[in-house]
Amino acid sequence: MTTSEILLLFQTIIALLALLVSVVHLMDDRKKDDSYGSKRKKHKKKRSGSRGERVVVTLLSLLFLTVAAVATVKYVVRAPEPDAGKESVQTEQDGTQDEDTDAIETIANGKERKKYCYTILVYGVDNDAGGSDTNMLMRFDAEGKKIDVVSLPRDTLMSNGHKLNSSYNNGGTEKLRSNIEDMLGIPVDFYVSVDLKGFIALIDQIGGVDFDVPEDMDYDDPYQDLHIHFKKGLQHLSGQQSMEVVRFRHNNDNTGYGGRQDIGRIGTQQAFLKAVAQKLMKLENVPAMAETFLKYVKTDLTLGNLVWLANEALGMGGMDAISFATLPGDGTGWYKGMSVYALDPTQVLEMTNSMLNPYAADITAADQNILVP
Repeated sequence: MTTSEILLLFQTIIALLALLVSVVHLMDDRKKDDSYGSKRKKHKKKRSGSRGERVVVTLLSLLFLTVAAVATVKYVVRAPEPDAGKESVQTEQDGTQDEDTDAIETIANGKERKKYCYTILVYGVDNDAGGSDTNMLMRFDAEGKKIDVVSLPRDTLMSNGHKLNSSYNNGGTEKLRSNIEDMLGIPVDFYVSVDLKGFIALIDQIGGVDFDVPEDMDYDDPYQDLHIHFKKGLQHLSGQQSMEVVRFRHNNDNTGYGGRQDIGRIGTQQAFLKAVAQKLMKLENVPAMAETFLKYVKTDLTLGNLVWLANEALGMGGMDAISFATLPGDGTGWYKGMSVYALDPTQVLEMTNSMLNPYAADITAADQNILVP
């Protein structure tokens, strides 16, 4: 939260306190007036002036509170603003601007963007092994009232000849972001990152999740102290158990997910996120959840942006507004002696335009940079 945002919130609190103090004074006057009826008549004119002053103070406090609240809503709780080379072009009529119309167009690299449409990279970091173990790119379309989430397999072959999950180790968030932008030909406006400890804490904060485990899981990794043992079926999972289920790729005998380990795990992660989203919509302890989020999650979205996005999401009509998919490709590909997830350029372009593109017009194959082994 920026200094200016904190200042605005502080002003709102001060105004609220001023209003409460004024109201208490008025109530105290009434009590005194009831106790001293005769004195009230004797000094009626004088006390009337005193009460009038307090009424004025109360009204001024209320006015200040209203102004501060409006300022807080306008400048703290606000829509995200993608940057990095983007410029806003405003058209005005008679010196005024209608914010409820399409008067504002955001242009990036000569391309017009959809209004209130953002791309957000959501990724999980493995504390022990390093790298971004789970990567999802989301398009948040507030105008269209839709959220599309596309999983990017960790072994996806990048244009530089390396796997996607190595990007984070070789340059952190910015390297991961730039590699995805180069591959898909669209901007990644913002990011949200959470590590394993944060994931566990967030799930525990909402009291765990009821989840239908898709198959029997039997895996042990003594080096990471990771032990995953679950029977197929519906069960209540704690934060630790949830982390184990979404990380599962194969059993000790190398079976699991019908040989499609990474894609199978992605399917489990997407189903789990749906279960979490359904519970969050019924969650009452929002302040505690927000505190946990701010403690464990890293993002370049401001607190005001997150509140704005959450408010927009709640007005989209529930889970029907959220779609999940996986970037199309072949998980059995090979490139220079390593197993990779090889993308299908034609299908990737189609999915990018239908689920991820924030521009008003479709991108073309020339905008993307996909390496085919």
